[in-house]
Amino acid sequence: MDLMTLGEVFLKSLVTGVITEHEIAWVAAQQSGFARHEEAVAVRLGRLIDQGQVNLGCRIPSRVIHHKQVLNDWIEPLGRRRHRAAITG
Repeated sequence: MDLMTLGEVFLKSLVTGVITEHEIAWVAAQQSGFARHEEAVAVRLGRLIDQGQVNLGCRIPSRVIHHKQVLNDWIEPLGRRRHRAAITG
């Protein structure tokens, strides 16, 4: 995320409930150049963090989540069924 805006950071944080260390550092470094409406957005983001609605962390890429879902929902059950068939058969 090299070229970001405060709006992008705010919306990603609001949607995912997570703000990264890199994003917080960027907001802190850029705050002296914010326009008045951006200052209001930064204050709102800070309040969401204080309230626990946005947390410091990392976002897991959706393909990793998809892979884990496929593993848990499709591959693992097949392995368990095969193991059960070998025991009973």
